Amino acid sequence: MNVIMLLKPKDTVKYIYQDDTLRQGLEKMKAHSYTAIPVITKGGKYAGTVSEGDFLYYIVDKGSQGIKELENYFVRDIIRQDFNPAVEISVDMDELLKRAMNQNFIPVTDARGTFIGIVTRQDIIKYFTEMPHS
Repeated sequence: MNVIMLLKPKDTVKYIYQDDTLRQGLEKMKAHSYTAIPVITKGGKYAGTVSEGDFLYYIVDKGSQGIKELENYFVRDIIRQDFNPAVEISVDMDELLKRAMNQNFIPVTDARGTFIGIVTRQDIIKYFTEMPHS
């Protein structure tokens, strides 16, 4: 089994840019009812994933007084490097399954670190439950 069969390509996935303001990032997440979203650079590289909690903790730490103030801060400031790491397209299914135990979606990159899409936990579970059993 190749991960490509489970891949939701970049052009079908919502993501934000690391140079977006916190307001832009929050508004996109809200518009799509996401709790976490991939972040990429303008050059297309995977930069990380941010969650609702990342926004919330940053806002609380900064003592933000309103949505307008969030235009002064950027998504790149809240990315946690150890959260939701990407896998390369050549990843094996065992590693993908391991990641899915802790991540709702797994970002996928090519060998150069360019973001090419995601694999969702739901699609992995579906794959394994629909496999013919011997």
